[in-house]
Amino acid sequence: MKKFILFIFLLSSVINVAIGQILPRGLTPDEEKLYYNFIHQTYYTDDVTPPPTPVRTIGEWEELQAIMITWTSYPQILAQIVDYAQDECKVIIICSDSTSVKSQLTTYGVPLVNLQFIIAPYNSIWSRDYGPWTAYTSNIDSLKIIDWKYNRPARPQDDQIPTYIASLLNVPIYQAISSPNDFIATGGNFMCDGHGTAFSSKLILNENPTKTEAEIDTIIKKYNGINRYVLMETLPYDLIHHIDMHMKLLDEETIMVGQYPPGISDGPQIDSNLKFILNNFQTCYNNPYKVVRIPMPPDENNNYPPSSDYLTYTNSTFVNKTLLVPIYGLSQDTIALRIYREALPGYRVVGINCRTIISLSGAIHCINKEIGSFNPLFISHSAIRDAVDSLANYEVKAYIKTKSGISNAKCYWTTDTTAGFSQITMTAVADTFRANIPSKPAGTNIYYYLSATSNNLKTITKPLTAPQGFYRFVVRSSIGISNINTQLKNYKLFQNYPNPFNPYTNIKFQVVKNSFVTLKVYDLLGREIATLVNENKKTGEYEVQFSIDQNTKNKIASGIYFYKLVSGDFVDVKKMVICK
Repeated sequence: MKKFILFIFLLSSVINVAIGQILPRGLTPDEEKLYYNFIHQTYYTDDVTPPPTPVRTIGEWEELQAIMITWTSYPQILAQIVDYAQDECKVIIICSDSTSVKSQLTTYGVPLVNLQFIIAPYNSIWSRDYGPWTAYTSNIDSLKIIDWKYNRPARPQDDQIPTYIASLLNVPIYQAISSPNDFIATGGNFMCDGHGTAFSSKLILNENPTKTEAEIDTIIKKYNGINRYVLMETLPYDLIHHIDMHMKLLDEETIMVGQYPPGISDGPQIDSNLKFILNNFQTCYNNPYKVVRIPMPPDENNNYPPSSDYLTYTNSTFVNKTLLVPIYGLSQDTIALRIYREALPGYRVVGINCRTIISLSGAIHCINKEIGSFNPLFISHSAIRDAVDSLANYEVKAYIKTKSGISNAKCYWTTDTTAGFSQITMTAVADTFRANIPSKPAGTNIYYYLSATSNNLKTITKPLTAPQGFYRFVVRSSIGISNINTQLKNYKLFQNYPNPFNPYTNIKFQVVKNSFVTLKVYDLLGREIATLVNENKKTGEYEVQFSIDQNTKNKIASGIYFYKLVSGDFVDVKKMVICK
């Protein structure tokens, strides 16, 4: 590890403010005064160059060797994180006195296992924002630590934590802290899919006012391997503008997004941002993003921001096969946990009460940071979403790679999870592995997962929670509903949003000439469920809302449905998912 020297010139009065005080997640008033002078100060270190070869920053759901926390305020919440996380991986604790931490953990009934301590100075609990990023060369090769400038002027000790982690792990660290590559950002405002796409709010532009968006894109590509950096509008009432307060990537193709009642608080801007993503971007596998909506709850007095704390369920964290979710002692907690369990089968979903800390604009995700495995076994797979009933089999394809090489890979599938899974050996061409699930009749549910073993006998599944967790698709009929190619180029039927949804979703379509238009909803067997449009329409763009409570005569179950637009010679069909 290269030695570093850090020079930070701050007013002594501001340093004194940070001592002995619980610092909020956002800027203090004194930090706000210093901020624009602070961002032009210089750090000196030996590790300011970008990684010499391209890197891949991991997704949070990938295999972890550890998570890190900083032991300071809110020990009861931290103790619960340690308790659950140590079942899954090592917990690295930044602290001033490990004996005191062990004593407190014992008082809370937490076993002292799988723990490692770093005795180092710190300023605050918000390790997500100042902690290290894990990246690999060649997708899976040598582990690297990536670090950015932390934008809190009165917290210089927090800004040094990634160097301690890199030293503990004995891995190289690359710091985007020196001009022209200085990049100011916080971890709670960055989410990555593990395949080169990342999301942030436009707070990034404000935090780096001397740089253009193109210059920021260049830096984040050199240091984190991000090829597509999606920036969204900030929210009116989320004062810190970190996307983890209303958004969560559940996997490479699924976005969880907070949902307020129509017209309430930040709901309109959140919906607008989601619409922006769905209309302009596809997943790393060139599919439409799947969307899971989760309530943004009111407080105990039924108030929403700006008249309440910013309560959120999206501020959750993956720790291998466990998911830690913030709860608040509200009736909506049960709904939120159920939504997570349905969206992420096989995970141990645990609620931790964060009512005391949320007033500082942070919860579970904000106070821990993941550290990837030393020798990952990487499986990249675009899950089958639905299949046409035919004589053809259903191809399962995956990119699988590890440093020691792949010994074997298998696909496990079944039509009944209680009856166990059948096994198919996957064949490889280079790093791409394939298998074929045999065809089944329309209406059949197929469940499957992948497993790979490396030459050094390490086995990983995809999803990580298999066989308790799995992918699922439904074979749909090729008769009755056909996705006919667009015959008129300017016609368009958009993907509904949100999707999955409950109780309502929005469907937008475009008509290029005056014509009679129908828009109907069907189930998997081609039966009509609802008629949303059945009238003449003039040229233009339209949007309708489909509510499962208002637009259907009978209650309908969770599952896959289709909506079909017919306008003159144009016919198109898209899939949507109801999640109750």
